Amino acid sequence: MKNKFQDVDFRNINDFVDYLPEDHLKIVEALRSLVLECIPDAVEKLSYNVPFYHRFGRICFIWPSSVQWGPPRRTGVDIGFCRGDLLSDPSYLDIGNRKQVYVKTFHHPREIDYEQLRQLLYEAVVIDEEHAMAKKKKPANKKSVR
Repeated sequence: MKNKFQDVDFRNINDFVDYLPEDHLKIVEALRSLVLECIPDAVEKLSYNVPFYHRFGRICFIWPSSVQWGPPRRTGVDIGFCRGDLLSDPSYLDIGNRKQVYVKTFHHPREIDYEQLRQLLYEAVVIDEEHAMAKKKKPANKKSVR
């Protein structure tokens, strides 16, 4: 079922990949390979019709502009870090006016800085693990009894 913000609705990752124009497909394939290389135990799942990568929580996503959200306004393929605000050096990423999610947009596969992205992905995994551990340690809120 299509939502009011998108004209497409994919059943699975293969549908998503088959939909992409050739220029986006090459970038998406390169980014997917890199993400799965760096986070081999990641769960790849469609949300908002694009692949998100999870372990304990959302780590990152790949969002080609050919899968629009709302009115068309951007180009290229984004890789986004769901907790980009916690990365030690997010200067490679575009912060824009966002508070938490930081992205990098690519228009051609040759623009991808694999080493830079590897470092960011490895750090994002550590942040995901630390966040999950902090949640476990947090005591449950109990109402005081009077």
